Amino acid sequence: MALARGPEHETLMFREASEAPAVVARQRARNSEALARLADSFRASRPRAIVTLARGSSDHAATYARYLIERHAGVITGSLSPSIASLYGTAPRFDDAVVLAISQSGKSPDLLAAAEKARANGAFVIAMVNEDNSPLAAVADVTIALAAGPERSVAATKSFIATLSATLALLHAWTQNPAIGAALDQLPGKLQQAWTLDWAPALPLLVDATSMYVVARGHGFGVAQEAALKLKETCAISAEAFSAAEVRHGPMTLVRDGFPVLLLGQADESLNGVVELARTSASFGATVVSAGVPDAPGMVLPTVAADPLIQPILQIASFYRFANSLAIARGRNPDQPPHLAKVTETV
Repeated sequence: MALARGPEHETLMFREASEAPAVVARQRARNSEALARLADSFRASRPRAIVTLARGSSDHAATYARYLIERHAGVITGSLSPSIASLYGTAPRFDDAVVLAISQSGKSPDLLAAAEKARANGAFVIAMVNEDNSPLAAVADVTIALAAGPERSVAATKSFIATLSATLALLHAWTQNPAIGAALDQLPGKLQQAWTLDWAPALPLLVDATSMYVVARGHGFGVAQEAALKLKETCAISAEAFSAAEVRHGPMTLVRDGFPVLLLGQADESLNGVVELARTSASFGATVVSAGVPDAPGMVLPTVAADPLIQPILQIASFYRFANSLAIARGRNPDQPPHLAKVTETV
């Protein structure tokens, strides 16, 4: 069912996020040869570790990558602190390790310094960037193009989704897992369906919120991190992201009558813990909103049935549309958050 048009349709954030299905479709063809060469190299050299290098939304995409690489490729994956290179002028040894540097712009000085140091210390550097001619791409041994096209809204949307799909495509080329390939084949069409879903019934529950939690588990946790960031950026809500396994270690103290908790789930081994947390939160009086969490109390938002590998990607597409509308309902411009710029040049 088509949604009625309103001011939320006029923002850059809305228009750019709506392009994600087309971005993902063209991305696979563009990167097919580079991914095949990388996969052959990985299978021959068997990297001992994957080290991610990113900030902001790109670092949330790295969380998604970490869970899936460790689970499906069996290679330990962790995050490199850019400031070790940019501030302290050093870096560990990276013999037999791959550094996966993720950046929409490819221009942040701290990421460049860290990538350069890592390569000098033995790393094979892969850059996932939207700007093919960026300084980060020039540093890398191989570049995987996000192919998202120009993104002018400060709030990154299609480039984040493009990073998740590029990660999944890399993993498929590497492992040759047919289930991953089938999920990738379905992703553009499923994304289009997810974009049309109406999460507007949750607007009254969050329009006056000042703080909240966003909770997920497994490879969905990276999407929870991204959703929490967007709630801060576009809606000025102090949102914190937690794994369903971690939120009980102290943060539950803040859950009380009317405290909003958004829970995201995918239909895999992680789901039972998210369902249990939804029920616990409701028992403490929280305002529970969920997507992909069957039988959860509170408001259950519509989702698209899909392989658990891509369910979080579909959920963030639906969430972006909702966050755009929530920002406008709160009297804010999601394209121009105060104190922020499109390219964050951290030193």
